[in-house]
Amino acid sequence: MPQQETLAKAHKDEREGKSASTQAGEFVREEMHHIREGKHGARSTKQAIAIGLSKARRAGVDLPAPAKGKTSPEVRRHAQRDVAKGQTEPLSKPSPTRSRAVHKALEKEGSRAASSRALAQQARSSARRRGPEERQKAAQKAVGTKGRAGLRAAARKAARTRSESLRTG
Repeated sequence: MPQQETLAKAHKDEREGKSASTQAGEFVREEMHHIREGKHGARSTKQAIAIGLSKARRAGVDLPAPAKGKTSPEVRRHAQRDVAKGQTEPLSKPSPTRSRAVHKALEKEGSRAASSRALAQQARSSARRRGPEERQKAAQKAVGTKGRAGLRAAARKAARTRSESLRTG
């Protein structure tokens, strides 16, 4: 069950008209915190993200299941089930035995999946799959949300990294 704070943040994002993936990001963020705190682990960063997305769908975030052919049929089926669960009132309590078993299995996994290095690696590989045009579009959209101070800071950072790469290269 997601924490009340996470649900509140997701609802706030929804009220502000932010996208479903932004709302779901709050749940993924919570999952990363859980792993870092040692509540449980994850086998991979992808698994940690998947747990967060599943929680978001079950909490009622309007995040559709992946399109046919994007993922395996099993993953798609699970996501569809999560979406359905998020749109209906629970008829029965979750099985405590099953919950305990899942929690114990996750406790045995490591916490490296939520490290900043692992997250950066995941983001890079995900961006690579999107292609240059889509990356460019995402970057331009991000520029619009930075504001004046954010743009100045980004420009300074870009200049600094350019000069560093010239020195080392």
